[in-house]
Amino acid sequence: MNFLKELTEDELTGVAFKNMNLKKNIIRLLDIQEKATISDLGKEFNVSAPKITSIINELIEEGMVMDYGKIESTGGRRANLFGLANDSGYFVGVEVKKYSVSLGLIDFKKNLIRVEDNSSFVLENTKESLLSLITIIKDFIDRINISRDKILSIGINLTGRINYATGYSFSYYHFDEDPLSKIIERELGIKTYLDNDSRAMAFGEFCIGVVKSEKNVLFINLDYGIGIGIMIEGQLYYGKSGFSGEFGHIPFFDNEIICHCGKKGCLETEASGQALIKKFQEKRKAGFGSILPTAGKKIEEITLEDIVMACNQDDVLAIECIAEIGEKLGKAIAMLINIFNPELVILGGLLSTTKDYIRFPIKSTLNKYSLSLVSNDTQLKISKLGARAGVNGACLLVRNKLLSTNLGGSSN
Repeated sequence: MNFLKELTEDELTGVAFKNMNLKKNIIRLLDIQEKATISDLGKEFNVSAPKITSIINELIEEGMVMDYGKIESTGGRRANLFGLANDSGYFVGVEVKKYSVSLGLIDFKKNLIRVEDNSSFVLENTKESLLSLITIIKDFIDRINISRDKILSIGINLTGRINYATGYSFSYYHFDEDPLSKIIERELGIKTYLDNDSRAMAFGEFCIGVVKSEKNVLFINLDYGIGIGIMIEGQLYYGKSGFSGEFGHIPFFDNEIICHCGKKGCLETEASGQALIKKFQEKRKAGFGSILPTAGKKIEEITLEDIVMACNQDDVLAIECIAEIGEKLGKAIAMLINIFNPELVILGGLLSTTKDYIRFPIKSTLNKYSLSLVSNDTQLKISKLGARAGVNGACLLVRNKLLSTNLGGSSN
C-alpha cells in the first residue's frame, strides 16, 4: 500500500503497522535534522542497514524522501544523505472567524506556500453557514491547482468547545449525529480534523512564532471572545474531553450580564472584543468623540475590526476603551500566572494587533495582582504570527497528527 494511503488508514496491524511507524519515525527525524544517512537512521532506531535501506527506497519511490547526494568525507566511502521532498504532500489549514475565513497551504517541509486571508463569511450555527464554509474550502482547493491525492489532510479551527479526538463540535454545527469532522470530510473527500482556534494558534506560535526555547506557555486569544491555548512541557494540553482553555467563561464578575454561553458574570461579559464593542458604542451614543463610525455606517454597526483600526490610528476613545478592557484582562491573566507559573504568556487574536495599547494596561495590572515571586520569570509578548497564527497552526497541527506514531492519535 502507498504510504500516503497508509497515513489515512485507521487500522493497521502486524508488519504493516511496524513498517508504517518506522516510516513515520524516519520522516519525523528528517523533519528535525533535515538530512541523515542510512547509518544514522539505523543507529537511531536500532534497525539493520538493509531494513532501513528498503524503507528509504520505498519512501523515495513514493516521493516522500529525496537522495540529496554524497556526504562530504575526508576518506573512505562517502555515504548518501536523505531528506524530505517538499512536494510529496500538502496540508490545508482553515481559520474560521466570526465574519471571515482564512485559508493556508503548507508543503511537506512546513513551508507556507499559499494564504488567502479574510474570505467573506458569517459564523452562525446554521446549515447554511456550514454549507458556505464547505464551499469556501472547496473553492480554495480548486484554485491551488494541486492534485487532491497530494493533499494529505485538512485542519479546521473553530471557536468554542471542540472534542479534537472525536471530531465533534459542541458550540457550532452540532445539528447532526455524526461528528462534524466526518460530515465535512465526506463533502471534501479529504481527511479532516477539527480543533479549537486558540489551541491551533498556540501551536502555530510554538512551532514557528514567538516561542523560542520555552516549554510552558499560555497563548491568550483576544478576539470577539476569549480563549487560551496551553502548552505544558512542550505539549498542547487538551483536558479530559478536549475542552481545556475556556478562559472566557470563568465566572469572573459579579454582574447580571448574561454571556452567550447562558451563564452570568463570565469574563467575556466585560473583557472580550464583544464587550469592547458594547462599551465603545455606549460611549459614542453618550457623545464621546471618535473617527467612528465611518461614512455609511451607524453606531450600531461598528465592529471590533473598526475599533482596532481606529486605535491604531490614535483614536482617543478607542485607546481608552481598549485600556479599560486591558485592565480587566490583566487581572484575569494574573490569576492564570499564579496558577500555571508559565515561562511565557503570548497575547494573540485581533485585539493583540493594537500591540502596546493592549499590552501596557495588561502588564500594569499583572504587576499589581500577580505574585511577584511567581510572575518575575514570566515574559509577556505579542504574537509574532498575528492574523496568520491560526492558519499556520491548523496546517501544522494536522501535519503533526497525521505523522504521529499513534495512528489516528492526538497531536501530543
